[in-house]
Amino acid sequence: MTIGRKTGGRQLGTPNKATADLKAAAAFYTKEMLIVLVEIANKGESEAARVAAANSILDRAHGKPTQTIAGDKDNPLLVPVLNVTITSHA
Repeated sequence: MTIGRKTGGRQLGTPNKATADLKAAAAFYTKEMLIVLVEIANKGESEAARVAAANSILDRAHGKPTQTIAGDKDNPLLVPVLNVTITSHA
């Protein structure tokens, strides 16, 4: 594998043909499904359904919240760091 250059797979920005049709079909129903989610969030029969619908709406509008990763004092979280230097041989 060449370091620093993409050498295989789809070119950057090329859509995934395997999922393009599925995404297009789902996009067709986006507005309708958002209305359903809002209705469930407002009038759902169970609190769990209302919370799930509300979270789903918020995730789509604002993105999912970041998750903090932490260790504890007895078992600290160790994160390996990789330093790479790329030099050009022109």
